[in-house]
Amino acid sequence: MNEFTLGVEEEFMVVDPVTRELTSHDQKIVDAAQKIHEDQVKAEMHQAVVEVGTNICRNTDEARAEVTKLRKTVATLAGELGLRIGAAGTHPFSHWQHQLITDHPRYFDIVNELQEAARSNLIFGLHVHVGFQSREMAMHIANGVRYFLPHVYALSTNSPFWEGRNTGYKSFRTKVFDKFPRTGIPDYFNSIEEYDSYIKLLVKTNCIDNAKKIWWDVRVHPFFDTIEFRICDCPMLVNETMAFTAIFQAICAKLYKLRMQNLKFITYSRALINENKWRAARYGIDGKMIDFGREAEVNTRSLVLELLDFIDDVVDELGSRDEINYVHQILEHGTGADRQLEVYNRNQSFSDVVDYITSQTLQGVDV
Repeated sequence: MNEFTLGVEEEFMVVDPVTRELTSHDQKIVDAAQKIHEDQVKAEMHQAVVEVGTNICRNTDEARAEVTKLRKTVATLAGELGLRIGAAGTHPFSHWQHQLITDHPRYFDIVNELQEAARSNLIFGLHVHVGFQSREMAMHIANGVRYFLPHVYALSTNSPFWEGRNTGYKSFRTKVFDKFPRTGIPDYFNSIEEYDSYIKLLVKTNCIDNAKKIWWDVRVHPFFDTIEFRICDCPMLVNETMAFTAIFQAICAKLYKLRMQNLKFITYSRALINENKWRAARYGIDGKMIDFGREAEVNTRSLVLELLDFIDDVVDELGSRDEINYVHQILEHGTGADRQLEVYNRNQSFSDVVDYITSQTLQGVDV
């Protein structure tokens, strides 16, 4: 039986509490955190970003404990430096031109190759790993989960602002990331061998030097036996991070269960799934997406509820019902993007939005 272990990575912004701008922490947060959590806290390409990652967790309870602990550590260390951390897909108004690149050969290589696409990639995501016993099974499940990516992405939308503008999108983060090659919804792969030969060909022809430069919304991880979900904006609240983590785990468990019963889940083309992804980015949970089976537009909220029904029979076994139930709170109170827009509309103040993000990031975290 597959265990569906979990790993959760979050990317946080480092904020100056006076100007509310993104600011370099000069790797001090990372250096201090590594003394506590070893390599669970890492630098990212921009110096205003700190990435945290849990150890391998057996279930959502363990994942919640680690996610909360890592937020607490990073927030405490930032506070000691007179800084704050925030969790959102983009910073409301800081300009990437003023942000420093981390001094590391890997990042210099990426900037050298991708130029302005890399320098402007000042975004913050959530990555969730779900463990599998074999890469063959992981590939099969990864093909199926693609259909549900826009549903969860709609719930996670948390980046309506970019460089001091209301973009009109609930998630502008992916629009920024789209400038990178090898992003977005992946193609269907018939087998793990087909996927591996694709990677080998790219390496052989100098398109990439390693498989981590495939930045799709979901991928069979090149080095771990996991499916890695990469589509979500970094969520403001621990409760949101845990809800999305639990949903991704449950989708994997459900598709695995169908596979074990020799039942096939219909797979759809990248071109069709992309239509729903675009709608999720633009409207969040307040728009419509396409139900491909019915060939009709349906309210995104009702498709989210259908997804919850679809995974319902595996949730108790996984022990994640409380986490998944939080989705109803998101449907009622809005996504991170909805709440950011609400705060902004009160006084047309981006500083208010930053203060809201930094305070919400620590909700339920004992700092």
